[in-house]
Amino acid sequence: MHVLSIPTWMIHISSVVEWIIAIWLIWSYAEITQNRSWRVLSYGMLPALVSAMCACTWHFYDNAPELSWLVTVQAAMTLVGNITLCLAAWWIWRRSPSRQA
Repeated sequence: MHVLSIPTWMIHISSVVEWIIAIWLIWSYAEITQNRSWRVLSYGMLPALVSAMCACTWHFYDNAPELSWLVTVQAAMTLVGNITLCLAAWWIWRRSPSRQA
């Protein structure tokens, strides 16, 4: 676990924790407002969370060459996450009350 400095680890871990909290807050917002379309954003955030966890896992094991496939999974999940976040934003926009009027 010596590959990254302590401050860098703090940033990596806090980013993952912040992302989990953001997913929970958006889900809660959907519940409070009774606007279920916001749940789609929570689901759309999951691939990006998987991507971040792949990066942390790879670094935790000192960037072991036998785990280099995690880099490919991370890249793929980043791509999928960007697409799902875009689609979730579109979904929320399509379902917004101002568009219904």
